[in-house]
Amino acid sequence: MKREPLLPQILWDQIPPAVQAALWVVTDGYERYIAALEAQVAALQQEVQELRAQLGQNSQNSSRPPSADGPQVKRPPPRPPSGRKRGGQPGHPPHQRIVVPVEQVDELIECKPQVCRRCGRMLQGSDPQPQRHQVVEIPAPRPHVTEYQLHRLVCVQCGSTTCGTLPADVPPTSYGPRLVSLQHFSFG
Repeated sequence: MKREPLLPQILWDQIPPAVQAALWVVTDGYERYIAALEAQVAALQQEVQELRAQLGQNSQNSSRPPSADGPQVKRPPPRPPSGRKRGGQPGHPPHQRIVVPVEQVDELIECKPQVCRRCGRMLQGSDPQPQRHQVVEIPAPRPHVTEYQLHRLVCVQCGSTTCGTLPADVPPTSYGPRLVSLQHFSFG
């Protein structure tokens, strides 16, 4: 591959070939050096840009707590009251937790008052539309225990005793693979 001469052709032709080769070697070294320096400058410029962005962070434009802000950070003034009451406004569609139908409830406990709160007289009957209060809870985990009974039987022919063996996929320890994996964690 023919390269363009480093100097005008008239001057280049006057330089001995050995010197021309040395100039190419030096030039190639400088070009590689300059390329490495340019890459380093680009990386440093990127780092400076990131550090400047970090310097400009405060509790207003990042997840930093207000206590981490310096005294130079000015807080915006509080918004003036809008004149509306707190909470849902008139006409706003309600957002309520969905009540599970009575047919799907696992346990139903009726809470009936025994006596009148005013006069103390005994009360009877049922409310056709009682106020409903539901508590949803996840059941406590319960270990699944499988027992393998290894029977020892005596042969009526020779009188030798033979014991049953565990199936091949049953671990020889008393713990299944999921319980063994939990034992590797420390809970206290």
